[in-house]
Amino acid sequence: MTESEQRQAVVAEARKWMLTPYRHGADLRGVGVDCGMLIVRVFVDLGLTPPFDPRPYDPDWMIHRDDEKYLSFFSERCARVQRPGPGDIALFRYGRSYSHGGVVTQTDPMAIIHAFHDAGCVIEERLTQNPALTDPRRKLVYFSIWPTTN
Repeated sequence: MTESEQRQAVVAEARKWMLTPYRHGADLRGVGVDCGMLIVRVFVDLGLTPPFDPRPYDPDWMIHRDDEKYLSFFSERCARVQRPGPGDIALFRYGRSYSHGGVVTQTDPMAIIHAFHDAGCVIEERLTQNPALTDPRRKLVYFSIWPTTN
């Protein structure tokens, strides 16, 4: 597959998880998933990333710890990018560290698919529709598995 086809496949695979209930640490489509495992399953199931499992992790670890576990999962496998494209990963800082993420589906306006605790399930939404994600404290960063020059 070309990069463009891979990116389209990532978005399509993420959309298959829509309305899957939010369940911390779960990774079964239609039954339960959290934001981190959604991203892992999309990329691993498509064969774009070698299998790995970041679990176990506490549901509130980002409140009590400064260590960037979540960020390291992605920085070890991806490159940070300034201008994301569909299929890239958006990470948000919650509490004391990066601890929420989603798959970019479009860039203008920016939209992601993510397992969002407040929604209770996997949703696709524009960032501008969610004040929790546009809060400047979230310090949004993007990562990509594809080679980039930006």
